[in-house]
Amino acid sequence: MFTHVDKLLTIRNLTLRNRIFRSAHATGLAFHGVFDDFIAYHEARARGGVALSFLEIMSVHPSSPGFLPSFKLPAVEDGYRRLVDAAGGQGMALFQQLWHGGHNSINYEGLPTWSASDVPSPSWGGAPPIPMTKGMIDDVIGGFADAARTIESWGIQGAEVHAGHNYLVQQFLQPATNRREDEYGGSLENRARFLIEVLQAVRSAVSPDFVLGVRMGESETGTSDAEELAQVVRMIDDRGLIDFLDATHAGYYALGKCIAGPHDAFGYQLEHNAPLRKAASVPVFVIGRFRTMEEADQTIRSGEADMVGMTRATIADPDLVNKSLAGKIDQVRPCIACAQDCIGGLMTKQRIGCVVNPAVGEERTLSETLLPAISSRKRVVIVGGGPSGMEAARIAAARGHEAILFEAEPDLGGAVKMAARSPTREGIGDISVWLQDEIFRSGVDVRLSSYVDASEIAALEPDHVIVATGSWPRLDGVLATFPAAPIKGMDDPRVTSSYEVMAGPPPAPGRRVVVIDDVGHFEAVGVAEFLLAHGAEVTFVTRHISFAPYIEMTYQNDHHLRRLARYGRFDLRLRTRALEVGGPGVSVIPTYQEAGGNEGDMLPADMVVVITANAPSRQLYDELREKGISAELAGDALSPRYLGMAIREGRKAAWAI
Repeated sequence: MFTHVDKLLTIRNLTLRNRIFRSAHATGLAFHGVFDDFIAYHEARARGGVALSFLEIMSVHPSSPGFLPSFKLPAVEDGYRRLVDAAGGQGMALFQQLWHGGHNSINYEGLPTWSASDVPSPSWGGAPPIPMTKGMIDDVIGGFADAARTIESWGIQGAEVHAGHNYLVQQFLQPATNRREDEYGGSLENRARFLIEVLQAVRSAVSPDFVLGVRMGESETGTSDAEELAQVVRMIDDRGLIDFLDATHAGYYALGKCIAGPHDAFGYQLEHNAPLRKAASVPVFVIGRFRTMEEADQTIRSGEADMVGMTRATIADPDLVNKSLAGKIDQVRPCIACAQDCIGGLMTKQRIGCVVNPAVGEERTLSETLLPAISSRKRVVIVGGGPSGMEAARIAAARGHEAILFEAEPDLGGAVKMAARSPTREGIGDISVWLQDEIFRSGVDVRLSSYVDASEIAALEPDHVIVATGSWPRLDGVLATFPAAPIKGMDDPRVTSSYEVMAGPPPAPGRRVVVIDDVGHFEAVGVAEFLLAHGAEVTFVTRHISFAPYIEMTYQNDHHLRRLARYGRFDLRLRTRALEVGGPGVSVIPTYQEAGGNEGDMLPADMVVVITANAPSRQLYDELREKGISAELAGDALSPRYLGMAIREGRKAAWAI
């Protein structure tokens, strides 16, 4: 079935079992030490067949703290040795990413950062960094060497120096952030000197068998392009300093191009990496939203890479490699590239998660390899065929229970079906398709077009009932920050919900639509583009200080704003509240002004889409309780939130039976 991705690859004296690797990525599982959760997370991917994992950034110097504790702390060694035993015992090699963030660092003691020059970070505040002296440079170079020497003694088999993503090494490489006039600035040879000296120091500090590479890619600043970096690759390759090149793209100046979204095609970074690939004589690793091993195989077969990174794909399904090699490709849980819990979880909860895989970061308690055995088979009735209900049914059946799933509509999917109608977001429906296939494969009794009441459920004599009936738009005009002053005129026939828009026929072209977003998540964004794509003029009104702030951590906002702006019929109104629907449209005022004056604007509207917090659909649950039937709520029926929480609660509800 595969021609290349399943083949061995030898780098220096290390042979890897296949061509799939996991790039370094922050997990938040080891802020305070390399403990059991961090080890279990990586061990699960090793057991699933991944050939190589890069461990997340290890800081080489106190001036730039990282996501792992300092390698100089004695307690870190024990955790690393246990990790090496756990992952290595499953056949996966471990490399460490060695890193200094330069001005893209957070110094938790409030000290200034270090960099090639005093150019501020585009992300971490506006304070200019300290231009590094020769002594500082030598100190950091020594830190790279010390870190490499130390991790090799713990059993780590290789390392990569991070020279991309606008971190310190790239700050020396690119003219925009290197304004030095000494031997480390000016010409390309001078700007590459820091990287060369780092690699020379690391190579001198480790054994001949230790694998060493570099991560590098153009920065999207307009001054450090791939052709120039290709010359740097030749410099370090010709000197024999690297055993592999880990090609990447973009960084802090274009984070949306660094981390793929649902709108990106697989391999979207390859065209940017091509000059580096041509310049390198060593194996080249690539990333770029690879979802399947067929895509990875095609990329290697075409000569564009020697190894392919499938990081988020193996977050979603740690067994992706083994399932694919066994011919069970249709059983691979799909990554939907939403970034809500992998990157978003790190930003909001300080630890990694996954919308489609609730076990991520909790492999020791929620992994499906740990499904609790049942003492007796029970009849479990699940009402609601959205993601929460399907996950509950899947897990109940997997444990050996009799699972009966009722869905009132003629097909499964719940609210995800509507979200998938938004342009570029069709892929969100992949998880519904997978869940549907899995519940049928596991023998769940699925009853579609079946609206059931409490009496019908009671007649089945269930041992357990899980109510996952979702939620509905309120359409009462109550706003989160102005609950005492609901929008007036909600009974106007022009007022509608996102559900009605996305589930119904597209509106006629030319309609003027006001979208009122009180939530700040993707729902309103998807509705706006759906309307624009069908010829509407859209005015987007939100109380928030920024556009869709609750997806900001996914780095996809700029992409969506660019797309919306291209239609030429999109008007964004931030910090704005709607007062009333009536007359020619919607009257609005700034959130910071008192209502009652004449300061507001009237926005013409043929349609008004109001998106506020939903109301849980729990009538059935209340009826069951009144009849004395034990039932449990899950997902939006418990409280309207997001997809990841719905799937998680479906799993936990069935897990506890």
